[in-house]
Amino acid sequence: MQGTREIIQEATALPVEERVIVIDSLLRSLNVPDTDTDRQWSAVAQRRLAELRGGRVRSVLGDQVFLRIKERFARC
Repeated sequence: MQGTREIIQEATALPVEERVIVIDSLLRSLNVPDTDTDRQWSAVAQRRLAELRGGRVRSVLGDQVFLRIKERFARC
């Protein structure tokens, strides 16, 4: 049986698309997918996208979000 180091070396030599498959498979082995939870998150994402596209909410740049977080925690 191969050691961890050899497995990692072989995996990093794979094309990007195949590495993604390996990574996804490993992560799924750690966190078994829950289709009900996935369905609920999908519904939330679709609702939020509709709100954004419909103009009911505004997007905020990521830099602004992180700046606000830094400022908030700097006061603690």
